Amino acid sequence: MSAPWHWEVPEFLNIGVACTDIHLGTPAESRTAMIVEDDALGTSSITFASLSRQTSRFAQLLRKLGVAAGDRVLVRLPNSIAYPTAFLGAMKRGAIAVPTSTLLTAEEVRYLLEDSQAKAMVIDAAAWNSMRGTLEGAGALEHVILSEALEAELAAVGSPEPAHRTRADDPAYLVYTSGTTGYPKGVLHAHRSLIGRSPASEYWFDFAADSVDRIVHSGKFNWTYVLGSALMDPLHRGKTVIAHEGANDPAAWPRLIAKHGATIFIGVPTVYRQILQRTKFTAADVPTLRHCMSAGEHLSDEVFAQWKARFGLDIYEAVGMSEISYYLSQNKRRPIRPGSAGFPQPGHDVRLLEAETLREVARGDEGMISIPENDPGLFLRYWNLPEETARLRHDGYFFTGDHARYDDDGYLWFLGRKDDIIKSFGYRVSPYEVERVMKSHPAVADCACVAEEAGNDKVLVAAYVIAQPGSAASADELAAFGREHLAAYKAPKIVYIAREFPRTQNGKILRRKITPQIAISRSAV
Repeated sequence: MSAPWHWEVPEFLNIGVACTDIHLGTPAESRTAMIVEDDALGTSSITFASLSRQTSRFAQLLRKLGVAAGDRVLVRLPNSIAYPTAFLGAMKRGAIAVPTSTLLTAEEVRYLLEDSQAKAMVIDAAAWNSMRGTLEGAGALEHVILSEALEAELAAVGSPEPAHRTRADDPAYLVYTSGTTGYPKGVLHAHRSLIGRSPASEYWFDFAADSVDRIVHSGKFNWTYVLGSALMDPLHRGKTVIAHEGANDPAAWPRLIAKHGATIFIGVPTVYRQILQRTKFTAADVPTLRHCMSAGEHLSDEVFAQWKARFGLDIYEAVGMSEISYYLSQNKRRPIRPGSAGFPQPGHDVRLLEAETLREVARGDEGMISIPENDPGLFLRYWNLPEETARLRHDGYFFTGDHARYDDDGYLWFLGRKDDIIKSFGYRVSPYEVERVMKSHPAVADCACVAEEAGNDKVLVAAYVIAQPGSAASADELAAFGREHLAAYKAPKIVYIAREFPRTQNGKILRRKITPQIAISRSAV
């Protein structure tokens, strides 16, 4: 189903070393590793040689503070040069880096400190001053490193010791994702995760081997998607990353691409849509841009077509999750089929299994996406949740909970989680399929499809729509559009028009919080 791929996982591997020291003595040594454009602080940058020195000094600082290999170091920073310094430097020490979002409240950060038992935390002064009363004494926290003082502290570090000699299977970083219990769930990754994402460099990024790619990413480093695609993976391959910190301005991304001659742009569908709707930029404004990528949520056919028309470039979509990052994607070797997740990247032996029997389903049938446990990109375990680990990792597979089907040409069509699939009048309806069709209406800016209880064990397919600015389309008109373009059992029985959707801190739609209370109008039943 995919091209042959041979995994080469060494016995010893350290992500911090692989993203910095590996470039010493090569042409990449003097190359810019990262540029950060901060609305308040201006532009900062660092070369690979300097990043190597700074991360080694950070590792030595942790040694001086008594942070041992395996201890956790929580990183709560905005996009900045300090971020890779702390994140990669912690791993050079052999510690476990714990990236967290700057959007979290003090209570949420305290929970992560207590759950991870982090011994040290790297945070900016403003956040620490506002959260200090809540965070002091949390868990095993002993050391607070302020980012504003970091440069001076690193300059005072003497000759650093060599990086800790971690094995490929040793823990490297711990990311937190939304948990089913209402508390964030820790997902522990090994250093080998860097190898596990290596097929993406060829089958999603389309990195140019003979040129220096420069990547603009619209996200924050704490997100798994961004940690891989805008920090570890590009730096490992000697590419330059351009990050932004500041207000959410759609015009910022084309401007950054133009200013820095970026060749690759990575974003979420919302960012692509905002650029199309709120700016006038065209291909002429970003002449160096040659490759566009998207993940995080489904990209609508409309945004795909409009971007192609205005910028002359396809957007290559990927699907991933905290437990394995991006492992399904479209690529330049096969034509894009809008709506499809593309293909498993070579090396990822993705199977669609019937949940009860664990038998592989026939082509065209729905099955649960299951990943063999020997995939080097797969997480080690859930933090402090042995029962959850055992529930989803057994019989040689990790069971993702996501359902999909393969078509006759091998394209994979993502159907969503079992809990998302709507069972209406005896039929199984994928919300993603309904959303894809509804988003093709010119008046629809975004759409989320959910199940709505209608009493007496009756479940209806309901579509919530955000209208394009200036659109006068009614909910009844959109409901009629659904009936025209979808099978009767799939078509939304009710269409609501809303102003905004409830979202996670990373911008994903929170389906469980979508209720009629967010609507400003609805169609007749």
